[in-house]
Amino acid sequence: MHNLLAASPVVPYIILILGFVLLIKGADLFVDGCVGVAKLFSIPSVIIGLTIVAFGTSAPEAAVSITSALKGANAMAVSNVLGSNIFNLLIVIGVCSVIKPVKVTRDIIKRDYPISIIITILLLFLSTDFFTHGMNAGSLGLPSGLILLVLFFAYIIILINNTLRSRKNSDENEIEDEEEKPLSVPKCIIYILLGICGIAFGGDFVVDSATNIATTFHISETLIGLTIVALGTSLPELVTSIVAAHKGENDLALGNVVGSNIFNILMVLGMSATVCPINLAGISNPIFTIYDTLILLGITVVVYVFVLIKNNINRLEGSIMVLMYSSYLAYIILR
Repeated sequence: MHNLLAASPVVPYIILILGFVLLIKGADLFVDGCVGVAKLFSIPSVIIGLTIVAFGTSAPEAAVSITSALKGANAMAVSNVLGSNIFNLLIVIGVCSVIKPVKVTRDIIKRDYPISIIITILLLFLSTDFFTHGMNAGSLGLPSGLILLVLFFAYIIILINNTLRSRKNSDENEIEDEEEKPLSVPKCIIYILLGICGIAFGGDFVVDSATNIATTFHISETLIGLTIVALGTSLPELVTSIVAAHKGENDLALGNVVGSNIFNILMVLGMSATVCPINLAGISNPIFTIYDTLILLGITVVVYVFVLIKNNINRLEGSIMVLMYSSYLAYIILR
């Protein structure tokens, strides 16, 4: 791979694009295959949506961050998640709000969004090793990873329990799409295997090419992770939310983004830290990681304030969010 990347100045960019294509298509195939298996075993579609599909949209971030952690690219492992979450909140929700005001459901306001704020605060404490290092960058090791993963599984259990309780109280939700035939077992297996290969190779391609581009231009892995890689791995959320907005179902947009952001912190960083400790103190300008986490926390709170004012995000607020992202982008490029 390294010889191939060094062959021509254009090759890293081609490999990067190929990596993103493999990640997104791989996640798509993986989700289709898993959904097919779940339907064959009569698992309720709502549980499939809360678990398999939610994991599928976060699979690109997971592949990139875990691969980065294993290769010692600690800056990219964390900045990918921070950049994706900031992009999801400001651009995905901002653009959808400009298209049509985004409605917000009661569950998101009272359950999911507060959880998103709490785990962002937790990430700040874990990544700074607050009790031993103060506000200096520390590391995300096995204990931190396990804490995040335990909270991730607890969140999934809460979601499933709440959803099943809601379904019992609503007869209309009992209707399933029975006209749609599930995939055959061989097709499911092929889709799952192809999906895993796409995600694995795509993650490898993205990390290697992004690292090579950063080295060539003498820029930090943190900047690449916060911009190009974050944008690429957030494409599933962006496409899903914009399509939903065009179809008049943009109330799904915020739920998709908040759920994805929770998954990114708890599952993606949890898995990355568990597989291989992420030493934040060892990267160049580690304080920037702390700043970016604080910025993510601030943005999350600001968007929550927008939500609480009228239980929606209107076009003006959406435009403000897009401008906030432009300002953030200028800040990380110039710093």
